[in-house]
Amino acid sequence: MATSPAPIWEPTLHPEAAEWLAVADDAAERHFAPLAAEIDEEQRYPEEHLPVLRDTRLCAMFVPAEYGGTQLRLEAIAAVTERVAVACASTSAILAALSLGAHPLLLAGTDEQKERYLTPLAGEGRAVCFALSEPDAGSDASAVTTSAQREGDGWRIRGEKCWLGNGGHSATFIVFARTGEDARGGITAFVVERDGAGVVVDRYEDKMGIRGTTTTNLRLDTWVADDARIGAEGGGLGLALETLTVGRVLIAAQANGIARAAFDAAAAFAVERETFGRSIIDHQGVGFPLADSATELSASRLLMYEAARTFDGGGDVRVLAPMAKLYASEVSHRVVDRAMQAFGGRGYVKPWPIERYYRDQRITEIYEGTSEIQRLVLSRAIRHHARQGSAS
Repeated sequence: MATSPAPIWEPTLHPEAAEWLAVADDAAERHFAPLAAEIDEEQRYPEEHLPVLRDTRLCAMFVPAEYGGTQLRLEAIAAVTERVAVACASTSAILAALSLGAHPLLLAGTDEQKERYLTPLAGEGRAVCFALSEPDAGSDASAVTTSAQREGDGWRIRGEKCWLGNGGHSATFIVFARTGEDARGGITAFVVERDGAGVVVDRYEDKMGIRGTTTTNLRLDTWVADDARIGAEGGGLGLALETLTVGRVLIAAQANGIARAAFDAAAAFAVERETFGRSIIDHQGVGFPLADSATELSASRLLMYEAARTFDGGGDVRVLAPMAKLYASEVSHRVVDRAMQAFGGRGYVKPWPIERYYRDQRITEIYEGTSEIQRLVLSRAIRHHARQGSAS
């Protein structure tokens, strides 16, 4: 009898991506998945996963070979992120945050900066933390008030940063601070060492989901030398936005992974669970929502992989990346919600994993740009394109 086709679309991966997906699959099955519930319950950083990330070289995916890394295609990094998210959303968030912290250095760092910070990231998993958001500057990144003022042959940086992914386990922060008056051109990026005088991680957030990550607050009244500046003075906002564009593809991958875990659990349960003399998947009230989930998740994966492959080919993903992040995060919400409904009361309580997926998924609609911000980015792109068309 012929094998029936899989209900979720599977990509034909580039050989590099397929190779690394196999590495991630083994690590996820043997190491990440077995501890996911415990990590969530105890809200603890998975220290035991760090040797795995180092030994498998997964923490080196973002780093060029000359600095000890493997610098994979974005398609491969997305495939790995998605697979890890199926097993443990917290560990996938840690990986995504490693990429986010590394990217400003990849884009604009000097050779000395890359050697100093990316080599330990690749070899030891030593995190570099992206520090952009502030209590009054989240969605509006241009509103940052953390300041950097000339002092001697360096800069005095004062201010507060929040929502720092990997903040509790980072030795280095990429801090975006205001160095001029212009709203967009007055922000500059700096490398700030955690052990520097006046650098204080003063709060760990008690989160709803991805509870194995350490999300922190950062207070700054510190001095850094001029060689701590990343890129041009005043070029920080553009650097941050370019970094976030790539990061959105990985958040789409994470959202898809969480959705896949929920879908697979719900499908298996719907086949095994019987009511009124038959499996509940044979009731349209359960089977049809699962059909919708399979369709939407397949479409979400197609969009995410297309964004990654376009980036790898040197294409412009300023539209595709926010589309992928917006669609994947909201599809993930619907898929997990339907899975919980299929499980009924079991889905709402521990130790069933659906309630954890439900909590983990929600952040994908918020961080690295809320759904509203993705729609704002896309509406501006639509406006710009329409005006160009009307002018031609």
